[in-house]
Amino acid sequence: MEIELSENEKIEDLQFKKLKIIQNKKGFCFGIDSILLSDFAKEIKKDAKVIDLGTGTGIIATLLCEKTKLKKIIGIEKQKEVSEMAQKSIKLNQLENKFEIINEDIINIEKILEKNNFDAIVTNPPYKKKGTGIENEEKKKIISRHETTATLEDFIKISKNLLKDKGEFYMVHRPDRLVDILNDMRKYKIEPKILRFVFSNKNSEPKLILIKGIKNAKPFLKVENNLYIYDDEGNYTKEIEEIYNKFPQ
Repeated sequence: MEIELSENEKIEDLQFKKLKIIQNKKGFCFGIDSILLSDFAKEIKKDAKVIDLGTGTGIIATLLCEKTKLKKIIGIEKQKEVSEMAQKSIKLNQLENKFEIINEDIINIEKILEKNNFDAIVTNPPYKKKGTGIENEEKKKIISRHETTATLEDFIKISKNLLKDKGEFYMVHRPDRLVDILNDMRKYKIEPKILRFVFSNKNSEPKLILIKGIKNAKPFLKVENNLYIYDDEGNYTKEIEEIYNKFPQ
């Protein structure tokens, strides 16, 4: 299918079931965190109604359309230019019947979507608190990396309000925010159920966490085995290769 690209836009082959994604070469491009989250959330149940809070160019939602048997996923993205790229990717992958984009700030989304109505939420929110770290000069990169209008607590609170009872919450974030994450999840009755630490290699500190919670569930947290990205030779580990679909699954 022919898609008209704007200046600096490119089509990237995801090398998974012929999926492609459109990105801006000068903007914030997806990383391994999005790939890992899409794999972590692949147990989303059949016919689920899902929300991707802060979908960006739609990488997570696009992959979940093929990794799961979800019925519908709605991506929320406040940057108009970025949401338009996601819309092009939807058309490119012929996912119009499964994947919808809403161009809106997540703090306003409860005025648009029905509360207590979704089976699962996935999110890869900005990692850095406003005013911390070095803010990139590109506005769209600042918005993608730093909490601007919506905080970590906002993402969790809104998820709680939109999820059905026993609905599932999947998030990727940084280990240094773990205490905040667990505190906010408990505060808004999304019980942490599965936690996994992601390391670059066996000699490094954790660089990411993957966490699953369930709304109004009983307390019990399982810490899964560590996930290592690289082996001792600097190559992808077998598990990462499998996630990237380079080994038979």
